[in-house]
Amino acid sequence: MPPVFPRLYIIVDAPLLPIPAAEMAERLASAGAPLIQYRDKQGSSLRLYETCRELGRRMASFPVRWIVNDRADIAMLTGAGGVHVGQDDLPVAAAREIVGRDRWVGFSTHTLEQVREADTTSADYIAFGPIYPTTTKKQADPTVGAEGLRRARELTRKPLVAIGGIRLENAEELWRAGADSLAVARDVVSHRDPSARVREYLALAERVFGAQAKP
Repeated sequence: MPPVFPRLYIIVDAPLLPIPAAEMAERLASAGAPLIQYRDKQGSSLRLYETCRELGRRMASFPVRWIVNDRADIAMLTGAGGVHVGQDDLPVAAAREIVGRDRWVGFSTHTLEQVREADTTSADYIAFGPIYPTTTKKQADPTVGAEGLRRARELTRKPLVAIGGIRLENAEELWRAGADSLAVARDVVSHRDPSARVREYLALAERVFGAQAKP
């Protein structure tokens, strides 16, 4: 793990994209995005595999770590930098067996008890939320708010990624509440200028964290 976890974690969520996923990821990486997850919960295994192969080809030119949502097997097959699993996916230990120690395994949590449990696993980072209401998931869990994030911060020393309803306008509050990183989907990939939006987040992170804004 780097001394400082990337402050911005962009989720390239297939249903939100106005252009092909690999093209979007390339634009974001060109703008300086340090960490990108590709998520396509409706696509077939073949479509996910083919998209991730193209992502791997394009991301090789940038200093970015890219991660596959849910599918540890496809992460391995396509050279991704890790996999992100949820409460209903493979357990962290099983995902770790597949991807090994050099790739990251991230784990989604929605309650403080889940954060406690996640802290005992080999997960490289813990995502916590939804912080605010979100429309990117059909059956979102109850929101936890900035106060819930502060409480989660007390339960783990692993990197903590805030997720759910995050916008540039609430980013500073969540970083100051204890998030190491912010997972952003719609506010970047559906923005009229995704590259400019990435640069806005990174500039804000630098103002908040100074030299610690970059891994």
